[in-house]
Amino acid sequence: MRFAAAFALILALAGPAFAVDPSERLADPALEERARVVSEELRCLVCQNQSIDASDAQLARDLRVLVRERIAAGDSDDEVRDFLVARYGEFVLLKPRAHGVGLMLWVLPPALLLIAGLGLFLAVRRRTAIPAGTRLTAEEEAALKALSQEGDGKPTP
Repeated sequence: MRFAAAFALILALAGPAFAVDPSERLADPALEERARVVSEELRCLVCQNQSIDASDAQLARDLRVLVRERIAAGDSDDEVRDFLVARYGEFVLLKPRAHGVGLMLWVLPPALLLIAGLGLFLAVRRRTAIPAGTRLTAEEEAALKALSQEGDGKPTP
């Protein structure tokens, strides 16, 4: 039973390794490494939560081949990304760029978290602060002391 579970885990983790067909790979190891890095940053438009490097969808395969063709033609990594963004839009990037609408995706969540934290801090601070003029008077303290003596059954000093 444990062997089967371990084997299934190994296959699940090795799944992305089977996505890139050996016929797609470039002969130059340096160019192939660049292609893999770029492919890991691009979203599969069919799967949407996988990179094209990990996806076995036909469109992902076509995009991997396109990335390799562009790199083999001499394009830089940024030029390949720019080409695909121009063709498919910002959605093709797994990590959106920090400009325009993508800037909101990078700035808005931390800003909202800071605002919520500040609001929580102020709410707790306001709740624990004792407003001026709310201290017990001498008569109220004496009455409280008398009540505590009655409740305990023991005199308090």
